[in-house]
Amino acid sequence: MHPALWISKTGVDAQQTNIAVISNNVANASTVGFKKSRAVFEDLLYQTVNQAGGISSDNSKLPNGLNIGAGTKVVATQKMFTQGNMLTTDNSLDLMIEGSGFFEVQMPDGTAAYTRNGQFSLDDTGQIVTPGSGYVVQPPITIPDDSTSITVSSSGEVSVQTPGTAASQVIGQLTMTDFINPAGLDPLGQNLYTETGASGTPIQGTASLDGLGSIRQGALETSNVNVTEELVNLIQGQRIYEMNSKVISAVDQMLSYINQNL
Repeated sequence: MHPALWISKTGVDAQQTNIAVISNNVANASTVGFKKSRAVFEDLLYQTVNQAGGISSDNSKLPNGLNIGAGTKVVATQKMFTQGNMLTTDNSLDLMIEGSGFFEVQMPDGTAAYTRNGQFSLDDTGQIVTPGSGYVVQPPITIPDDSTSITVSSSGEVSVQTPGTAASQVIGQLTMTDFINPAGLDPLGQNLYTETGASGTPIQGTASLDGLGSIRQGALETSNVNVTEELVNLIQGQRIYEMNSKVISAVDQMLSYINQNL
């Protein structure tokens, strides 16, 4: 079998994965706190026919080698944790992180997960939870039933105003968590990530201090997907896919010609 067939096949397979990654980015262009991904490619092993630096027939060294590649593959999908744009909502439970860091939530099994999506709600007990599955934001903060307003400072201090009280009452402090390598976090869906060996251990602190981002109340961080850029990447991926397909067709025609004429 002609090696170009298998080489082109790896190119087709790699571009299928690349287009799937691009499609996921475009699909989540309006998802709050979503971080785009990119496919990371590597070339495969080479068949060395002549080694560079080897001795030629006239006892001189070969200045260049003869290496035949075996194609390409996708080795990783890398999350890009660049800052998204700000969307003003004026909702007191909408919180945006300006800078690095994550909100921590507790999963049903008691483990911790992390999110950049600050679209929070209240459950039936008054605790601040995620809007989709109702995971409790850590540390747990309960809003009193008679609260007339909720205020969250840039450092994460949560205070409420109650009837008959002139001064605001501080009821809790949101913590901020960061990682040495956020791209190493494991995405679970629902805008949640979990710690892995590649991300490093969680680094907890106070928002707006120690290099952590600050919290802006009444705003949300939009997806960092640039739709125009993704469409350009999609066109490029489609063209590369087509070229690899044409190589397969060309090699097939060459083999057919040989079979018919030899």
